Amino acid sequence: MSSWLIYSIGFIAQLLFSGRLLLQWLLSEKSKKVVTPSVFWKLSLLASFLLFVYGYLRDDFAIMLGQALTYYIYIRNLQLQGEWQKANKIVQIFLLIFPIIIVIYGYNNGEYDVEKLFKNDAIPLWLLVLGIVAQIIFTLRFIYQWLYSEKNKSSELPVGFWRMSVVGAALILTYAILREDPVLFVGHCAGLIIYIRNIFIWKRQLDGANKEK
Repeated sequence: MSSWLIYSIGFIAQLLFSGRLLLQWLLSEKSKKVVTPSVFWKLSLLASFLLFVYGYLRDDFAIMLGQALTYYIYIRNLQLQGEWQKANKIVQIFLLIFPIIIVIYGYNNGEYDVEKLFKNDAIPLWLLVLGIVAQIIFTLRFIYQWLYSEKNKSSELPVGFWRMSVVGAALILTYAILREDPVLFVGHCAGLIIYIRNIFIWKRQLDGANKEK
């Protein structure tokens, strides 16, 4: 597959990720509090689907790992909002098994093995480790968000999510610069600004709640 097509898939995924953040931010500004619309999770799932494909096509384990870990959390949040149940059953099944199919296909056809995933001539080991650590931290924000939402029985984006987003995005930006990956760089530059802004919205929301008391 040509490199321009691979990069196009990556850029579309990042545009969707940025679009979900932009929409969430605008709705939060309008509501004067941090909100979590269902379209945020729908766009997240579609973007994650495409970015997983992008990581697979670039033989970039760090990207694949990050998307595989958050993919099902997006689905769970849609379930908590009652949106997942509205989707066509065939679509549900396909989305649920897609990452698994890609991994099985890759191994069965000898397209990659464990050594290849962790040893890429284009990515030094130290840089791959940085990318994996960055993706893990960035992914932990959604694990935190998921546990928080399960506890409260509703899909929410707590302030801890945004704080972890800032740290994770900063590390991924570093990885993107060193990896010379324009897809990751463009996507996380825009996101970092919105993550910081959501923290300020949360503080304003908290101050307003304290004043009412």
